Amino acid sequence: MIKILSVAAMRDAEKQADESGITYATMMERAGRATAERALAVLRRLPDPDAAQVTVLVGPGNNGGDGLVAGRIIKQESGALVRFYLVKRRDPAEDEVFRAAQETGAFMAYAEDDQRYRVLTQLVASATLVIDALYGIGTTPPLRADAVKIFRAINKALADKFVPEAEGITLDPTAPYTPRTGRPYILAVDCPSGLDCDSGEIDANALPADETVTFISAKPGLFQFPGAASVGDLRVATLGIPEDLPPLKDAQTTLVDAVYVHDHLPARPADGHKGTYGRALIAGGSVNYSGAPGMAALAAYRSGAGLVSVGAPGDVVGALAGRLLEVTWLLLPSDLGVLAADAASVIAKDLKGQRTEALLFGPGVGRETTTRELLQTLLHSSVTHNRAARSIGFLSAPAGEAQVGKDETPLPPLVIDADGLNLLSELDDWHKLLPKDTILTPHPGEMARLCGLETKDVQAQRWTLAAEKAAAWKCIVVLKGAHTVIAAPDGTLAVAPFKTSALATAGTGDVLAGLIVGLRAQGMGAFESAVCGVYVHGLAGALAAQRLGSTRAVSATDVLDSLAAAFQALRSA
Repeated sequence: MIKILSVAAMRDAEKQADESGITYATMMERAGRATAERALAVLRRLPDPDAAQVTVLVGPGNNGGDGLVAGRIIKQESGALVRFYLVKRRDPAEDEVFRAAQETGAFMAYAEDDQRYRVLTQLVASATLVIDALYGIGTTPPLRADAVKIFRAINKALADKFVPEAEGITLDPTAPYTPRTGRPYILAVDCPSGLDCDSGEIDANALPADETVTFISAKPGLFQFPGAASVGDLRVATLGIPEDLPPLKDAQTTLVDAVYVHDHLPARPADGHKGTYGRALIAGGSVNYSGAPGMAALAAYRSGAGLVSVGAPGDVVGALAGRLLEVTWLLLPSDLGVLAADAASVIAKDLKGQRTEALLFGPGVGRETTTRELLQTLLHSSVTHNRAARSIGFLSAPAGEAQVGKDETPLPPLVIDADGLNLLSELDDWHKLLPKDTILTPHPGEMARLCGLETKDVQAQRWTLAAEKAAAWKCIVVLKGAHTVIAAPDGTLAVAPFKTSALATAGTGDVLAGLIVGLRAQGMGAFESAVCGVYVHGLAGALAAQRLGSTRAVSATDVLDSLAAAFQALRSA
């Protein structure tokens, strides 16, 4: 996986790379080349690439140097018109990178000569592509007054350009489309200028990017809001820096990529059978949420699990059995349509009767007291077995009764999701009851209940909180949301690259839980199951939105239907 480094660690990595022989000048040339390649890829998508106009906004530091290199390469390797706008004058006698860009004959403009920013406005308004190489990863908001003036001029030029003429406006979406001049593509160098690459805070005047090319490693602020909303599509160019460089090798926070997921998915031997790929049991459902365990079950099957069983109230089984023909059913005791406490003994009998590699509890269970008692009994059973304590099977033994270890039934690897998490939060010392390597999959509201916090407090410290609680609770925490975070007890933190509203709809969480329990049933480790499940889920959401042409129209069923395409896409990783 791609490492994520703080700004300080990034500076250290650059210093050590320079000392190892990969000089700062080499890194700048490679960064400029990576930026130019992305710019050229954008230009190649145009009907007439040679007619494109590229404006490079050049800051005073190394970020500006990267932009100068990129502009020089674009000028040399394409027919596009390249113009540079420098916020600070550079001396060609002392600045080789500037001199090389100047020698291409490209137009050079300087902020100090542009008193009312008329040149800047024209360069931005006429551009097909704008490269933001103004301020790099060391900048923290708020921007200085002179920088704010520049960004306001840029944003005004973009806004003025995007206003359609009167004849282009229509209230009838079925009417013939009248083309209008569009906003230029914005490509940010390392990060959008004005973004704090540690915290994700961003200046209100910053220029939102369509795409960001960042270097050597990813940075935390690129994935944390509000700044993450201005990053656009993210590319990481490693610049040939070796992975065994200490700051990279020692980093515990990583960005999940397709190669990692491809390499960790369970093998599919040709001579395998359903027993080879494991059984997952899903306990869930209630009269008000009958679809949730069904969605999870289908996702578990799509993950490659050999057999998926659903334990649910009779009303839920009756509603789903005719539609989910592959699922086997375990009828569980219920009370007014919700799982009842005495369902524990039925689950115990099922686990004793057949091998089960993973158990998911929670989708659609609701928050009734009797269901909470069921969860409590299940967890106490696990504690009893693991610690040789005080119960037989899933049922509490009478006080003082001797233990009979041969009758104890330990829980298989456990995933708790949805209202299972809300019920968990109501139990005293609940984290002490969790079996080893339990996976919790809370959204921010559920995480807030587990932690005794407000949801806004969870969102303000997503990474830190997930890491702290994974260590304290000794479990895997999957904190869902844009750029879902997966935290392990040993401090390892993985961040998903996806931020799409296609997944912001009911049922997608059930799909994710089903994916994770299905992968767990196939023998994957807890952390790896969570990471791969999150990535495949996010990729399926993105593919569903692509297929439908809209993130707005995606439903959880669409995500389910795109899982096969997601796995197919991983084959080329």
